[in-house]
Amino acid sequence: MPTVAITTCTDESARRYASALGGNTAVRTLIPGRDSGPPDVLLKGVSGLLVAGNADVGGGGHGAGEGPAAEHGRQKMELGLLASALDRDMPVLALSRGMQLLNLAFGGQPLIEVPSHGTDPDDGDARSARHMVYLSPGSKLAAILGMGGFFRVNSRHRLGVKEGRKSPRLLASAYGLDDGVIEGLESPEHDWVVGVQCCPERQNEVPPAFKNLFIAFTERAERLECE
Repeated sequence: MPTVAITTCTDESARRYASALGGNTAVRTLIPGRDSGPPDVLLKGVSGLLVAGNADVGGGGHGAGEGPAAEHGRQKMELGLLASALDRDMPVLALSRGMQLLNLAFGGQPLIEVPSHGTDPDDGDARSARHMVYLSPGSKLAAILGMGGFFRVNSRHRLGVKEGRKSPRLLASAYGLDDGVIEGLESPEHDWVVGVQCCPERQNEVPPAFKNLFIAFTERAERLECE
């Protein structure tokens, strides 16, 4: 059974991602402000890194304190973990905020505000906005999902990456149709490094094929553990 690290802001949030990964994966939750140490130590015995969402990069801390200091601490920790994982060619799944951090880790530019995204402010349950995206059929993400073309996903972010701010080392695999915001990134330099801007752990808000994203990630982590 592979062990994957999930970096997020609360144990409750981590449980949502662990549920999406399934029962055949051991999970190590890493929460800024609670878990500390060199990235290589935090990732010892880990064969996959899931960088989770909960807030836009620069959007403030959630669960680990509020304000710029908490955000800076969280971002520093997550970028350190990403650098260590990428250096080891560990499989990386970067979701929502995680995809934004992935772009920064590869030298991309800071984010910009994007309108008509985020949650519905009139909904007490913080219902996700939804929009149409295009996924390139020739991308690694399309091969993982077993689908390409046009489909609808959730949208819970208010900041995003556009082409001019994307790292030239990363490939954009998906775009929002209404505004051109990048919805998928992948690294051609690594075996399995994939990011999506949506929140696929909210499985009732994305196509069922997104379950394959978690399956492929855990399978690659298991292979790394056996190598």
